[in-house]
Amino acid sequence: MTTGPTAAANPTEPIRVVIADDQATIRDALAAMLDLVSDLSIVATAADGAALVDAVREHRPDVVLTDLRMPVMDGADATRTLLGENPELPVIVLTTFDDDESVFRALDAGARGYLTKDANRHELAAAIRSAAAGQSVLDRTVQQRLLRGARAGADDPATAPANDPGLDSLTTREREVLTHMADGSTNREIAATLFVSESTVKTHINNVFAKLALRDRAQAVAYAYRHGLVSE
Repeated sequence: MTTGPTAAANPTEPIRVVIADDQATIRDALAAMLDLVSDLSIVATAADGAALVDAVREHRPDVVLTDLRMPVMDGADATRTLLGENPELPVIVLTTFDDDESVFRALDAGARGYLTKDANRHELAAAIRSAAAGQSVLDRTVQQRLLRGARAGADDPATAPANDPGLDSLTTREREVLTHMADGSTNREIAATLFVSESTVKTHINNVFAKLALRDRAQAVAYAYRHGLVSE
């Protein structure tokens, strides 16, 4: 059974948000801070992943903002459960500076993006609006940290990813575009680097999504990190 929104939030109504964090002080602070934003409405909070799943089923939010490390069910597993029921539900994960593997798991599960826990109210609100509009939310600080970790892992035979036949289906240019996405480049920046138009970049990105069965930019970035497709 599908729960939650079927598309972006109704622009005439506040964006309905459910927040999950196992630390009450952080959870309450996030709720209080974001409830001050006129176009956002915090409809529920949860202290663990299982409670998050229940809250989403009950309140049908437009966006979920969740911590990664929680008891009972962590944020990545909760994300997988929620998106199994409603693939269109935007989930944003919050991370500290030692949650790299959890971030990968959440993105692999289908999270729309990630932010650091020190993001301010304006950054959080902007990210929620972007997610509700169907866009990925990729914090560059986290992205660069994951990039460094991916480079280190690519040099370690014990952690190198297995060959993926999907990679063989990508053209050289599509691999280049995927690599630049992993570096955090925008479509405009990729176009400038490769001396092509932005529309051409968008075509290559859509081809990458289709060939690798990826839903959005966040999953493409996670895929690139996993497979060592990072620039030096």
